Amino acid sequence: MISQQIELTGHLIDSLTLAKVLDVINAAGGEYTLDDIQIGSQKQDFSLVQLTIEAPAEKVLKVILDRIKPYQSGELTKTLTTPGKSPLGSPGTPKILMCPPDHFTVAYAINPWMSENPSAGGVDVEKAKFQWDALYQALTKQAGAQIYCMDPVEGLPDLVFTANAAFVYGNKAVIARYKFPERQGEEIHDQHWFEAHGFDTFVLPKGIVFEGAGDALIWESLVFAGYKTRTDIASHGFITAQTGLPVLSMELVNPSFYHIDVCLCPLSDGHLIYYPGAFDPYGLAVIESQVPENKRVPVTAEEAARFACNAVNVNDTIVLNQGSPRLEEELKAKGFQVVPVDMSEFIKSGGSAKCLTLRIG
Repeated sequence: MISQQIELTGHLIDSLTLAKVLDVINAAGGEYTLDDIQIGSQKQDFSLVQLTIEAPAEKVLKVILDRIKPYQSGELTKTLTTPGKSPLGSPGTPKILMCPPDHFTVAYAINPWMSENPSAGGVDVEKAKFQWDALYQALTKQAGAQIYCMDPVEGLPDLVFTANAAFVYGNKAVIARYKFPERQGEEIHDQHWFEAHGFDTFVLPKGIVFEGAGDALIWESLVFAGYKTRTDIASHGFITAQTGLPVLSMELVNPSFYHIDVCLCPLSDGHLIYYPGAFDPYGLAVIESQVPENKRVPVTAEEAARFACNAVNVNDTIVLNQGSPRLEEELKAKGFQVVPVDMSEFIKSGGSAKCLTLRIG
């Protein structure tokens, strides 16, 4: 199935436009889901409807969109890029991929945080398991997410950081191609998991490195994507080609913030947490040009070092590493429920709550 979201506006009651549009969709062999509907109580009231059209083929979708155009009283004002339906079912329930830390350790150094903890003896394995479980419980019980788990693999300690496994958009998964040999063994496990669960998988050409949702984050209807440290900018065009999403490329200039998800976090309702010190002037200009000032939530260097940006947002709940009370209060003032958890063992490897999760539906 191929999907497209449309928005209808106008005097939808007296014109019966919505009913006519739905008839067109059904008659052409398509299906629809009403995503949002705002209809006034009187005929003269302005109304708005957003719906997702699903068609068995692109040509069928084109026929439907062409047939809708004549209804000028309910003008087609926007055509928004939308993903195909997630293969995991249960629409409306946020779905997250995690991997238990059975084999987690710091056995090598591929970022500055790991360089400070170069030996396996630096990780308390039992404490790491306890912290991982606390994150799992926060996401399921307080944020209402459904968790899928990838099987851990001995010899792949960083498989626990599922954020890097892929960039996921609906039923599509662009599989990671890791920069360092220490993580390249994860790629086949990542791809097998997504294929086994019904996703369409896409693999980048050899020679182009890309570290999944660690370096590509959806905000509204576009992607903020980092490059230089662990991801090649050439991968950004590949994302657009496979998903249709526009990508805004942002150079990461601070080695300690080697993935964009450790220095930037899109939130619901258009908000955005970010650490200004991780970006060059152009990157900051990109953020300022896209995100309204009242939606921007910059963090301090101290908060960034506590991985405050590496947060998980599910609806109005934000789960993040403990230790940033100023930021927590600011987020609460914006209407979010904030759940701090201790991620200290994983920070030894350069990751926190977001690194341990991947949104898959």
